[in-house]
Amino acid sequence: MNLEVDAKPSLLSSSDKLFTHSLTDATKHHHHHQRRRRCSSSSSSADAKLRDAPTRLNRAQSISHAAAETYLVTRLSFILLRYLGVGYRWITRLIALGCYALLLMPGFLQVAYYYFFSSQVRRSVVYGDQPRNRYKAWGSLLGQQLAERDIIVACIDYRNFPQGTIGDMVEDTSQGISFVCNHLTEYGGDPNRIYLMGQSAGAHISACALLEQAIKESEPEKGESITWSVSQLKAYFGLSGGYNLPNLVDHFNNRGLYRSIFLSIMEGEQGLQRFSPEVQIQDKSIRDAVSRLPPITLFHGTSDYSIPSDASKTFVDALQRAGAQAKLVLYEGKTHTDLFLQQGGLVLQSNPQLFGHSMQDPLRGGKDELFDHLVSVIHAGDKEALDKDAMAPPRRRLVPEFLLKLARKISPF
Repeated sequence: MNLEVDAKPSLLSSSDKLFTHSLTDATKHHHHHQRRRRCSSSSSSADAKLRDAPTRLNRAQSISHAAAETYLVTRLSFILLRYLGVGYRWITRLIALGCYALLLMPGFLQVAYYYFFSSQVRRSVVYGDQPRNRYKAWGSLLGQQLAERDIIVACIDYRNFPQGTIGDMVEDTSQGISFVCNHLTEYGGDPNRIYLMGQSAGAHISACALLEQAIKESEPEKGESITWSVSQLKAYFGLSGGYNLPNLVDHFNNRGLYRSIFLSIMEGEQGLQRFSPEVQIQDKSIRDAVSRLPPITLFHGTSDYSIPSDASKTFVDALQRAGAQAKLVLYEGKTHTDLFLQQGGLVLQSNPQLFGHSMQDPLRGGKDELFDHLVSVIHAGDKEALDKDAMAPPRRRLVPEFLLKLARKISPF
């Protein structure tokens, strides 16, 4: 199930209580006056209205929420366009992105239906008070597949540029991790079996949050507030991430993320160093912090042109030299979107009572080597879960193969 964590409250619980209380009172009233047919008829009508009231309320809230989100995304898009400009490169990539999404639409619609209508999805769980971009629906496919293996997925949201810069993103992510670590038992999860995972930008940001927290814990004399601990995480998975920003500036600039914009996002030249985990861990003064990190596994496709696979290789090498437990898994010929799972998130091992909350490969169905690897690590030592995994049927295909191949060819990533 997906546990979606963001900044807006959900009124579902209070509405459920109101609905149950009202229906019970109406039922008692109906039995008390059952000999009066006209009153009984009126009571039945009232009951029906009471039953429909929460539905109408939830529907109105959903429409209001969708309208607010649409306005926010539209406003931010225009702000971002002012930064990027409207050059030939961006126009062609925008068209390619539209065609890419259109080809994968059959799968997206099925995932969207699950996200908005499944009882396993908990949307808009509150943590913090900052507005955030709402793109956690991307985690629905992974959440649905892992829910079938008795695993909770909490998709953490964070402010994105131009809502915020890299410091805001790391802060929001750390707050989200803290929320899950401190409230997981309320949702039926096991607080001793928590795994952190991020993809692309999410891999970089979550790695920054993880290292920043380890540094805080290694410097208790500074008296910084500690609301969660890296010791609560059993492992970290980074997918297709970039961890050395100075080495990637020119690469991103050549691909259209111009240096001036990139520096704005990363808070200037100094931010490139501060928010580069690979650079940070080479500082001998934080060796104690590095020793606190959980086991790290990085995944990358060798045909990733958005972030070259060398970005993960050099980070693993640096981690190993610093004494951390780290390994690299490369997928030959895979691109940035082949391995797409979600933009940042927590994978939470739980009991079977789950909570709701690739592109191409997961949409293809069948067996997925990366997915199976993640599940095997999470279920390691749990014979019952491993036996269940071995008996699990292949996942169903969501998009025809010819559409997937065509989408791969025109992908702008």
